[in-house]
Amino acid sequence: MDSSLLKNPAFLRYWLGQTATNLAGQMLMVAIGWQIYALTHSAWDLGLLGLVQFVPQLALTLVAGQIADRVDRRRIIIACQTLECITAAVLTYTTYSASITPEIVFACAFLLGVARAFESTTMQALLPMLLKSQHLSRAIAWSAVLRNLATTLGPPLGGLIYIFGAEVVYATGSACYFAAAALFFAIRMPEVAAPQREPVTLKSVFGGIVYIRNHPVILGAISLDLFAVLLGGATALLPIYASDILHIGPVGLGLLRGAPAIGAVLASIYLARRPLKRAVGRVMFTSVVVFGIATIVFGLSHSFALSMASLIVLGAADAVSVVIRMTLVQLETPEHMRGRVAAVNSIFIGTSNQLGQFESGVTAALFGTVPAVVIGGIGTLLVVATWMRLFPMLTNRQQLTTGAHEVADHKSKS
Repeated sequence: MDSSLLKNPAFLRYWLGQTATNLAGQMLMVAIGWQIYALTHSAWDLGLLGLVQFVPQLALTLVAGQIADRVDRRRIIIACQTLECITAAVLTYTTYSASITPEIVFACAFLLGVARAFESTTMQALLPMLLKSQHLSRAIAWSAVLRNLATTLGPPLGGLIYIFGAEVVYATGSACYFAAAALFFAIRMPEVAAPQREPVTLKSVFGGIVYIRNHPVILGAISLDLFAVLLGGATALLPIYASDILHIGPVGLGLLRGAPAIGAVLASIYLARRPLKRAVGRVMFTSVVVFGIATIVFGLSHSFALSMASLIVLGAADAVSVVIRMTLVQLETPEHMRGRVAAVNSIFIGTSNQLGQFESGVTAALFGTVPAVVIGGIGTLLVVATWMRLFPMLTNRQQLTTGAHEVADHKSKS
């Protein structure tokens, strides 16, 4: 890692706290997914699990962005991690006491969605406050390394711990959330100007949407991610693949869930050491094409080895797209707008992930598991072809920093 990042204790605590949060979330998703399928044996319920996490994110994230631009961002994150810690503890108790029901699982998933609506938005907005702008691209890439490493280790670790009982997974996740909150509590924020206290109006709440709409490069990048992952996401159906197609059990499910992060870690390390310097637009579109092809291969596979390999490639391609998108968003957004722009970005991410899970569950229930995944991969390829024509400025974008100074001067009036 860049020595300037290593010497920044605030960034290091942010880095480790974010990792602990992601590790806990990944372990919990394995346990929750496996448990709900064991309770109901329903693809529809697996999709519904994604929907109940997406609804609060859709409803609350714009509000979260407004709050993140007005309130101490560190305190918001600590409050969210405290809620996640308590929710995981509730799952621990109800599972241990054999009082767990699908309704309790869905309710806890909803609360986790509420916490993430505020947490993900605020984390995105907090990072640029901890370091200088010239270090931001590498910081985002290194954050992606540990985030994806947690995503790599979290699912197989969750699957392994699940052998001892779902309650052990939930208790471990609760401890991780507590550790993350302690790390963020220890962050000492640099001296910065107090956040602007503009009146809370509909115009200010929706300011992030207006800002993104007026910047086609950002709009194209985050909407590409939205529709590509919405259609191409197959992770919601991994419990079915593990149980009914590959016959590999909860440990195998953990390995499948962690496979995309293996590729993402490798790609993120490469990008952290060798940041992209040219043709970033075409690199982004190419990575999404690879994502779509890997999704199709996974959907058709009946081999555990081929399934793992395709998910690793899928994860690497997605990581390239994410690093480009996140860097573009951060560099081209002024400080007083970062919370609201991050909120819109979080909605797009949540839509592609949680609503994508619901879409996968519905299509699997209607057409079957394998056709649902293959159709999604084909849809991703069609999205790429369409977006390259709709957003020529993004297609032809050469450098991550091009135009950043122009955006900085073009302050949103919201």
